[in-house]
Amino acid sequence: MPQPFLLLDFDGVVCDTERAALLAWQDLYDRLGVPFDAGTRAGMLGNSAGAHLALADLAARLGRPVADDEWDWQRERRAARCGAAPARPGVERLLRTARTAAIVSSSPAAWVEGHLRRLGLRHHFAFLVTGDDTDRHKPRPDLYLLALARAGVAADDALAVEDSPSGVTAARAAGLRCVAVPWEPSGAPGLADADAVLPSLGDLDLRRYQRDEV
Repeated sequence: MPQPFLLLDFDGVVCDTERAALLAWQDLYDRLGVPFDAGTRAGMLGNSAGAHLALADLAARLGRPVADDEWDWQRERRAARCGAAPARPGVERLLRTARTAAIVSSSPAAWVEGHLRRLGLRHHFAFLVTGDDTDRHKPRPDLYLLALARAGVAADDALAVEDSPSGVTAARAAGLRCVAVPWEPSGAPGLADADAVLPSLGDLDLRRYQRDEV
C-alpha cells in the first residue's frame, strides 16, 4: 500500500528558523539586560503570536513598552539569523523518500516560499497551506483540514510532522496521525499526544505509517 501523504510544518521542522528566531529574541533580552525565562520561551514555541508574548513579557520586566527602535533591532536580528538558518537534519533524505509532501504552516506564504527556494527544497512539495489561507492558525485544525481537502485524501492516509505542542494539537484535532521531531528539548514534555517523538527527521521511517500497517 502507498506511503501516507506527508504534511510537514515548516518553521522548526523543515528549516531551523524557530531556533534562529528565538536566538534573535535572546539577543534583544540580552541587549536590554533582562532574563529570557524558560516559561516565556516555551510559550513561544510554535505560537504564531509568540512575538506579542515576548513583547508583553519584556514590557512587564522593563516597566515600560518596548521602544520602536528596540523592536526594529530585534526584527533585523531575526531576519539575519533566519536568513542563514539551515534545513533541519534529515529533511532532504525524508523528502527524497516521500511519495508526496506538502507544507502546513501558520507562517505567511512569502516567508515559507522564500526559505524553501533559498534551501533548494521547493520542488519537493506539491503545495503549501500557510497562515495566509485562514485566520485560524495552529493549535486550531483549520490549516490541516485545508491541506487534506486540497490533497483529496482522508486523514487516515496522511501523516503530520510537527515540532511544537500547538502543532501536534492542530494535527490531532484534524484527525491526523502525528510524529513530533522537536528541535528544542524543552518542548518534548508538551508532545505527549504525538504518535511518536523522534530525535531527528532521519529517524522517521514512512513504511511504519503505510495504510496496511496502521
